[in-house]
Amino acid sequence: MTNVWVPPKDCKYLAGVDEVGRGALAGPVVAVAVILPKDEKIIGLADSKQLKESLRLSLYSQIIDRAICYSVGRSGSDEIDDVNILQATLNAMTRAVNNLRVQPDYVAVDGNVLPKWSYLSEFVIGGDGFVDSISAASILAKVIRDKEMIENDIQYPGYDFSSNKGYGTKRHLSSLKDVGPSPIHRLSFAPLINR
Repeated sequence: MTNVWVPPKDCKYLAGVDEVGRGALAGPVVAVAVILPKDEKIIGLADSKQLKESLRLSLYSQIIDRAICYSVGRSGSDEIDDVNILQATLNAMTRAVNNLRVQPDYVAVDGNVLPKWSYLSEFVIGGDGFVDSISAASILAKVIRDKEMIENDIQYPGYDFSSNKGYGTKRHLSSLKDVGPSPIHRLSFAPLINR
């Protein structure tokens, strides 16, 4: 059975919102808001985690070319440590939607919680798998954050960020034991607390 979600009938500009990086030990949470044309379907949209990298990159280009607009919001490791990961994620989502060039009529957010904002909106659990604008946001967020973490691997070598994207792989955890955290590590996350 396929999930179906239908936006409000009079909605002209639906913004889909998703984030990437909540569970990582290092790097930012990146949220993206996307408004897609109502009359134009991008074939292959899905949860970014379910897509091979080559398809994700192809879809990324199509989304950038065909979206009415999109915007990126970030919360870095310092903010995550200051306010907690949930609040930092909601802050990133708010920044993404606030910076859209076109004001959305309605906002659909992947997950189970909404930022405190004035937009007409709702959360859609698992929406990155079946709501096109959320899937598009998921893909943009993953490609943008992955690129940023590859750049961080050059700036902070030794943690294998280009492969693990800041998540707690065996090699990453071993590097943390050997050399300690980098400036982009989240010191409020286990195993970094009390270092």
